[in-house]
Amino acid sequence: MALIALDAGHGGVNPGAQYDGRAEKDDVLALTLEVGRILEESGVEVYYTRTADIYESPYQKAQEANEVGADYFVSIHRNSSPYPNQYTGVETLVFNRYGEAARMAYNINEQLEAVGFVNLGVNERPNLVVLNRTQMPAVLVEVGFINTDADNLLFDKRFYEIAQAIADGILVTLGM
Repeated sequence: MALIALDAGHGGVNPGAQYDGRAEKDDVLALTLEVGRILEESGVEVYYTRTADIYESPYQKAQEANEVGADYFVSIHRNSSPYPNQYTGVETLVFNRYGEAARMAYNINEQLEAVGFVNLGVNERPNLVVLNRTQMPAVLVEVGFINTDADNLLFDKRFYEIAQAIADGILVTLGM
């Protein structure tokens, strides 16, 4: 059975991006817990880096995933841009565009596009700790722009479909 480390980005003293009363840490914790519930119901073992509003450094999160021997690391975030309503869509970040992490990233993006997000693609970010300190394929999913009203509307109205889409992208990668 596969073990997926699910990481809700930010948390505690680190709110992540904020806009119009929303904090990234809250949106992604709720979404991560729902994705995990779906994966567990599908027979996948899940390790959560956090299930409450606490802060751990990206390095700590990567270490935890390494210590539990996770098969994949999936970090869930919301994107932000310099100006409100400047950009829209989802993107998934990987250490490099080859191999299992990239395959999972493309699968997740494809599923999120089907829910209604613009697919901004898979992009390399080798400098991100959760992508370069993990000993397993790792992806960081940016689920819409928190400072784009249309993305927030989609996030709120289709929350469960978005969670299902991320879970489905993971399950397809696992061959389930």
